[in-house]
Amino acid sequence: MECSLGFVQIPSTDRSELIRATQLPCTTQVNGVEARLDKYGRLWSPVLKNKFAIGTTIELIRNDSGYEIFPAETNASLVSTVAEQKDKAAFVKSKLGESLKTITLEPYFHANSIYIFNDNILKTEAIAEDSIDLIVTSPPYGVDIKYENYDDSVPYNRYLGFTREWLERCYSFSKDDGRLCLNVPLDKNKGGQQSVGADITCIAKEIGWKYHSTIIWNEQNISRRTAWGSWLSASAPFVIAPVEVIIVLYKKMWKKTHKGKSDIIRKDFIEWTNGVWNFSGESKNRVGHPAPFPVELPRRCIKLFSYVSDTILDPFLGSGTTLLACLETKRAGVGIEINKNYCDLAVKRLKEYGIFQKKLEGL
Repeated sequence: MECSLGFVQIPSTDRSELIRATQLPCTTQVNGVEARLDKYGRLWSPVLKNKFAIGTTIELIRNDSGYEIFPAETNASLVSTVAEQKDKAAFVKSKLGESLKTITLEPYFHANSIYIFNDNILKTEAIAEDSIDLIVTSPPYGVDIKYENYDDSVPYNRYLGFTREWLERCYSFSKDDGRLCLNVPLDKNKGGQQSVGADITCIAKEIGWKYHSTIIWNEQNISRRTAWGSWLSASAPFVIAPVEVIIVLYKKMWKKTHKGKSDIIRKDFIEWTNGVWNFSGESKNRVGHPAPFPVELPRRCIKLFSYVSDTILDPFLGSGTTLLACLETKRAGVGIEINKNYCDLAVKRLKEYGIFQKKLEGL
């Protein structure tokens, strides 16, 4: 009955976040229209009359002017591409407060607090400043990998310039206690020896990121070597470490400032806080992307360095692996990917991973 009259009851569990210290009753706005918030914590507005059927799951956001209310997208019929939703506004965030922007840019895909934007991380307006709890990513490497929309064989100084740009943007997106897990090669040999991991760490520190540690990822995939330099000679031998690194950085403070639920078990905590991780890499032929990492990599980073329901960002989403890990670990996930074909691949993998059969806890 209250639905037909235009009332929406704010659950008591969310009142501290959505009502805060507001003196009730009071006037406010809902979806830009005048509304009232009564002493029982019920929102009323004429725009809500007969808007939702009884039993509809809705998402409620508090903004500067009042509230935004819209139906939660929980199945395939409610999710579509940008082309299919051209005239709709996108609301990037549900019950995480104001962590992401209410914007005009629509997500390429959205379901279960998982968002994909077909966009450029250097230009995107999809993400609010000081909103991200953890960034997990593996950027283009600058080692001559053939990506569809990116020339990965650019001169090394240009690659480092690009790295500085996106690290600066991600710094602004992160909360003060936000963290960054950055998967890159330890070094590179093709086209000349370069200390990739060390150089990127120095750039990140110059921007303001603070260094925490480096995890060595042993992919256990030592291929047959053909580049020995000087064979059986001290003249000019090549030394190649068949590992990658995960550089762990944070913005201003390492200790989390907000309380949350950790879901890591004792055995994994002991194993993963050892800074050498041993698990296999991912097949580019199986995934359909030139440089995929396995789900195990973001899964470990997410469970070790974030709480359940935290917001995770991957600014170079690629085939969508980080979002698969978000879905598995009950985190909100946002992926930015410049290549539409890779966006489609990520959506396909999320569907295969059962995104429409899962419900994220607390979101």
